[in-house]
Amino acid sequence: MKHSKKLAVCAVASVIAIVLSKNDGRIRTGQRGLEIIGNAEGCMLEPYQCPADVLTVGIGSTEASGLKITRNKRYTLQEIADRWIHDLKKAEQCVNMFASGYRLPQGAFESAVSITFNVGCGAMRKSTMFKHARNGNIKAMCDQFPHWVYAGGKVLRGLVIRREKEKELCLAD
Repeated sequence: MKHSKKLAVCAVASVIAIVLSKNDGRIRTGQRGLEIIGNAEGCMLEPYQCPADVLTVGIGSTEASGLKITRNKRYTLQEIADRWIHDLKKAEQCVNMFASGYRLPQGAFESAVSITFNVGCGAMRKSTMFKHARNGNIKAMCDQFPHWVYAGGKVLRGLVIRREKEKELCLAD
């Protein structure tokens, strides 16, 4: 991260608690998926430039999802939770539309939402992973996670760990 001041970090567990307490069916992703996404993304109360040089706040929230980010603002946990629900709904819509998400077992659905949240719908919609999901071949879908560990042509340890957790969740149910 490029910054000159120390950024305020927030507890992912606190945001997960808010999301789960507020969830009135707006999102399908449950505790296991939220933990994978939240722990991999981290949580920041103030906007920052991520390693890909994209303005980000909260738990991996960027303006790509349609919500503006106000620079030099400290966001509340409630605002972070609301943004995250919005962003998760976008990822879930992608999984439902392009991976037949409504038919996926819960673990496969949550892991597909996690990777979509991370790499974006554009990258996932025509992927082999989503093709296997549409065809109902969950094992083959889950076996695709280890292929998604590159950023800038290099294997990133953080992505390797995240994909291992996603694959494990995918195969869980």
